Amino acid sequence: MNNLRKLRESKGIKTQKQLAGILGVSHQSVQKWESGERTPRPAMMQKIQDLFGVPKEEIFLQHSATLCSLKERR
Repeated sequence: MNNLRKLRESKGIKTQKQLAGILGVSHQSVQKWESGERTPRPAMMQKIQDLFGVPKEEIFLQHSATLCSLKERR
């Protein structure tokens, strides 16, 4: 699970289908992103970041341990 659903709902976008319409993708794509099954391509990631006004790390990283492991790799 990631933060995409929380961000979507906080913006008043109630359904995956609504978000899909805004982004120009299928609702199945949004469902896969929200479930963590897939991540968006870079261009779509940028559209999502612009829509919600937060960096991709806040949208798609699942928990702080993941963030820590990413910092350790640098």
